[in-house]
Amino acid sequence: MSERDVRIAYFDCPSGISGDMCLGAIVDSGVPVQEIARELKRLGIKGYDLKSRKVSRSGITAVKVDVVVERSKTGSRKLEGRTWKDITRIIDKSSLPSHIKRTGASVFQRLFAAEGKVHGKPYDKTHLHELGALDCLVDVFGTLIGLDLLSVDKVCSSPLNLGSGSVETAHGRLPVPAPATAEILKGVPVYSSDIPFELTTPTGAALIRELAGNFTTLPMMKIDRICYGAGQKDIPASPNVIRLFVGQAVSSTGSTTMPKVTVIETNIDDMNPQAYEYLMKLLFSAGALDVCLAPVIMKKGRPGVVVTVLCSGDRKADIVGVLFRETTTLGVRFYEASRAVLDREIKKVETPFGKVRTKIAKAGGGMFKSFPEYEDCKRIAKKHGVPLLEVMGLVTKIVSRVR
Repeated sequence: MSERDVRIAYFDCPSGISGDMCLGAIVDSGVPVQEIARELKRLGIKGYDLKSRKVSRSGITAVKVDVVVERSKTGSRKLEGRTWKDITRIIDKSSLPSHIKRTGASVFQRLFAAEGKVHGKPYDKTHLHELGALDCLVDVFGTLIGLDLLSVDKVCSSPLNLGSGSVETAHGRLPVPAPATAEILKGVPVYSSDIPFELTTPTGAALIRELAGNFTTLPMMKIDRICYGAGQKDIPASPNVIRLFVGQAVSSTGSTTMPKVTVIETNIDDMNPQAYEYLMKLLFSAGALDVCLAPVIMKKGRPGVVVTVLCSGDRKADIVGVLFRETTTLGVRFYEASRAVLDREIKKVETPFGKVRTKIAKAGGGMFKSFPEYEDCKRIAKKHGVPLLEVMGLVTKIVSRVR
């Protein structure tokens, strides 16, 4: 699938994010709440009803979705806590598609891991209260089902507004963001407004942390739908809604403008050069998109190296951690940058020496580029005693003839 065929869902979160806000935005996009409810029956949980209604939040019309939980004989809502084992049993027994089951399990694992770390317990020994209730299960899997019905391939998000103040939980009154929310959102761009409410909930944080590949400004896309999901409170002078953009990625002359990336740099002049190879491997393992080293002359005429790392915004904290831990640097700098890349794919090309993986990039106006996989060419060169450049040149000629 080329980038131009990708269907994008972009969550704009000026008032934070919660599970019911996500679900409301999806229903506002045109996905019938009855269809989501029908698919949710495959999860095998009972004791609730799914309702949707139009509401106004500071003048913005949005959809509010409510999970109406049955009341017990005593009149209380059935909000039972659940363990990791309980949740995985529900997911495993469900008849939902395997990709939805996997993603849903990952969302809940983030929730359990965060709660476990906050309370000093392993995630599989943690007992959730509000987050283990029917509301959370329906919000998470309803959102995943809705995105699937919208045929979404890629999810992006804006930075998240956390709100301020405090929130009542089963553990008492806690500061905003709640400890579990803060734990989940490590490495994600967030900010706190002066709105005295919890705007980003643990469920919303875990959902978007699992789904979003980037936390950035609106990516280049052809918008098909603009949808609004309402939060519980109507906050004066600040629409308590999440805005969802759904559409197709677009390209210009065959190139696709990508979401912004983070550039991280540091200058080093006092480290054993043998350590750089190991450093680069660690940076790539931490999520770097690219790493390069450039020689420079630093103060007092000392030769040094500029380490430059390209990564997505949500990996910045991990990359900075590696640089501080594995190098002698005392500080790093970072900034956001935009980039454009050509659509590319990997093809196996048949040669007299066997198949060779080749990266092929195409653009408008007939532009065509091919790059034989170095490791494949090196393996062939060693095996057959043929110069490496000769192997690479042969592969390039074959690709140009069959394109």
